[in-house]
Amino acid sequence: MHGFFSAQIPSLSRVPLRRVHPGHRILSPLNGWGQPAEPPRTPTSGDNPTFVPLSKFMNTQYFGDIGLGTPPQNFTVVFDTGSSNLWVPSSRCHFFSLPCWFHHRFNPKASSSFRPNGTKFAIQYGTGRLSGILSQENLTIGGLQGASVTFGEALWEPSLVFAFARFDGILGLGFPTLSVGGVQPPLDTMVEQGLLEKPIFSFYLNRDAEGSDGGELVLGGSDPAHYIPPLTFIPVTIPAYWQVHMESVKVGAGLNLCAQGCGAILDTGTSLITGPSEEIRALNKAIGGFPFLAGQYLIQCSKIPELPPVSFHLGGVWFNLTGQDYVIKILKSDVGLCLLGFQALDFPKPAGPLWILGDVFLGPYVAVFDRGDKTNGPRVGLARAQSRSTGPAERRVAKVQFPRGRPV
Repeated sequence: MHGFFSAQIPSLSRVPLRRVHPGHRILSPLNGWGQPAEPPRTPTSGDNPTFVPLSKFMNTQYFGDIGLGTPPQNFTVVFDTGSSNLWVPSSRCHFFSLPCWFHHRFNPKASSSFRPNGTKFAIQYGTGRLSGILSQENLTIGGLQGASVTFGEALWEPSLVFAFARFDGILGLGFPTLSVGGVQPPLDTMVEQGLLEKPIFSFYLNRDAEGSDGGELVLGGSDPAHYIPPLTFIPVTIPAYWQVHMESVKVGAGLNLCAQGCGAILDTGTSLITGPSEEIRALNKAIGGFPFLAGQYLIQCSKIPELPPVSFHLGGVWFNLTGQDYVIKILKSDVGLCLLGFQALDFPKPAGPLWILGDVFLGPYVAVFDRGDKTNGPRVGLARAQSRSTGPAERRVAKVQFPRGRPV
C-alpha cells in the first residue's frame, strides 16, 4: 500500500544568508543542543505544507524566524530535531544573564494574547544550560498563525555559548518523551489544533558557500524540488530523538565502522557528525586528519579533492559523502587548514554507542521527518539534496509519495 500526500507548493519566501568570516579563529560547532539532562521518559490550513526559510552561519548554525504574541514579537531560533522544547529569552531575565542583553527578549506586557503559567523549567543541553518559567502564547511560524503553545521564558542563561550564538532561542522538533517538564512540543500542538494536517516536516539545508539562503524547513510535508527521488524511509527505533538503525559506516574501500550495526540520531541541532571516539579516531586517521580540540580534527584544505568518500548504510541504501561534503572551510580560501566534519562523542551504555548525523550529513541529504499515525510508526525519509537552480516561480503543484513500511 502507498499513501499519498498531495501538496500545493506555494511561492517560497527567503531570508538572506548571513555569513561571518571569523578569520583565524575557529568556531566551536554547536554539537549536542539535543542532549537534555532529563532522560527520555493530528484542519483548517493542513492541506498545504508551510515553508520556513532558514539562514546559516559558516555552515554550522541554521536558524529561522518565528513570532510569539499578538502582535507577533520576532525571534530567530534553531529548529532542533534533537530536543522538544521551545524557549526564547525573556524581558524579565536576570540582570547578570549576559545572553539576554545580546538577543531579542519576549515582553509579555506587549502581547494581548499572553497567558501566564509560571511553572519553573530548566534545560541542560550538550553545550549550555538555562532556566526560567513556562508561559502560554500564540505562535506564528512560516505563515501559520494562532497555535497556542506553551514555551519557556529564559530568565537565567549562565552559559556564555548562548551569548555569542547567532540565534535567540531553540524550537525543538523531537518527540514528546524528550520534552522537559512534560510540555507539549510545538509540532504536536499545531497538529492537535488543526493548523497542520500531518505531523511531517522536512529540512533542506543549503550547503553552497555562495548560496543566497540557508535552506528551508517545510512543515506538513516536503518540497520535491529539494531532493532527487526516491526517498528511502527508515523506521525510527526509539521515538525520543529521531533515532534509526544504521547498518554500517565505510571509509573509502578500506575501513569499516559500526560493523555490527549501531544507533544513529538525525539531529539538525548538531553541526558535525559525531561517533564513538575510537571509531572517529580511526575514521579521521584514514582520511588524513589530525586532532585539534575537543574531539575535533583538522586537515589541509588543499587535500579536499583527493579525500575518500565516507558512506553510511541506512535502510539498505548507501549514503555517500565526498570530501567536499564533509570538510568545513574556516576561511573562504582553499589555502590553510579546514575542519573535518567528524567529531568524537561517546554516549555511555545502555543508550550508547551512538552516532549523531548532524548538519554535515543533513546538508547533502534532505531528511523528511514523519511522526507516523495510529497505524504506521514514525520514520525518516532520506534523499540526495537537489542543487537549487530554479527559482520559486518555476515550482509547481506536486504530489509527494510516502510509501508505508520499510523500504524494499
